[in-house]
Amino acid sequence: MIYFIGAGPGDPELITLKAFNLLKAADVVLYTGSLVPKELLKWCKDTALIKNSHKMSYDEIFEFLKMHKDKTLVRLHTGDPTIYSTIAKQIDFLNAEDIAYEVIPGVSAAFGASASLGIEYTIPGVSQTLIISRVAGRTPNPEDLENILRCKNSSLVFYLSINLIDKLVKKALSLGYSKDTPCWVVEKATWKDEAIYKGTLDSISPMVEHIKGVALILLGDFLNQKESIGSHLYSKEYKGDS
Repeated sequence: MIYFIGAGPGDPELITLKAFNLLKAADVVLYTGSLVPKELLKWCKDTALIKNSHKMSYDEIFEFLKMHKDKTLVRLHTGDPTIYSTIAKQIDFLNAEDIAYEVIPGVSAAFGASASLGIEYTIPGVSQTLIISRVAGRTPNPEDLENILRCKNSSLVFYLSINLIDKLVKKALSLGYSKDTPCWVVEKATWKDEAIYKGTLDSISPMVEHIKGVALILLGDFLNQKESIGSHLYSKEYKGDS
């Protein structure tokens, strides 16, 4: 059996109990590079074959899965395996080869970020809709950014878009968003070196221009809510001059 497991957003303790038990029992583990906390790999059996898929092509991944199909194989993805993880192509291959698999859900970065911030995405009278998307760059987005931003009463979370934040800001302002609209960035949500940047559409870009790695962009009036005191233990908050 092949198990697609969500490793959680960064904090190794945010893996589910089911995923933890499968990881400990796995004969083979294929994990997604530096995005997976190395602490998780320490829970694997000493005899387990552990391989990083970072530089593997799809064909190489498919061949690896097929080669070890008769073992307990864990395909370890970050966050939840059903969001920006590319499991669809892998599952298509497994279905074509009649290889059994199971998907184990995980905690996505969007929920790790909201927990660190002590906020809720669904506030009565403010937002009852959460939209998770990405700004189109090298990877196209069939949903036009303008259409997404027109959902002004929704809570917006953008993955894989930190290098395109200027494009997001420009489009939002052109659609009538106020310059004071909250726009926050959570870098490496729930990791020990997590960093939080709280700005507005007018101020956020220079605050986060140094970020090259994993970060989420949160946009909308839902961020005006009063925050909880119990934010994530490792959060580093930077508000700049705003």
